[in-house]
Amino acid sequence: MGLPLVLVPLALVVLNIDYSLSASPVGPLPDGTNGIAILIVGLAPLVARDLRLAFAPGFWGVMAGVALWGLHMGFTQGVLSFLIADSAPPELRGTAFGIFNLVTAVALLAASVIAGGLWIPMVRGGGSLLAPCLRVRPCGTDRCAPPSRQPRERP
Repeated sequence: MGLPLVLVPLALVVLNIDYSLSASPVGPLPDGTNGIAILIVGLAPLVARDLRLAFAPGFWGVMAGVALWGLHMGFTQGVLSFLIADSAPPELRGTAFGIFNLVTAVALLAASVIAGGLWIPMVRGGGSLLAPCLRVRPCGTDRCAPPSRQPRERP
């Protein structure tokens, strides 16, 4: 993307500053309106971020995409918490937040595993998700092992 590795922490700083600046004015909005409408409005910066990161490489393109990501989070994270607290019975609010965070974590784990499964073949130059698993040496008469596990013969 054109961002030097040493500047990655700067991207996190920009994300969190933008998140905090946008969350403060948006936070009270669901109290008098429909929180779902604000959540839908919060998807616009997410789409803009994805387009910005896809078509504007380089330092400033990444920083603009990260700023849009912070704006998206400022619009959506507080509203999601409001909607959970508003829809759950008072005695089950803790359980509702726990289930929400569990589902979110499982979805993030699944997305990361899928992304890793798609990334590995591209790095290795293979075309299949199973390419890393299927790479084995042909079996000889005495040994069969993957290339990295094959013991070396001693002279």
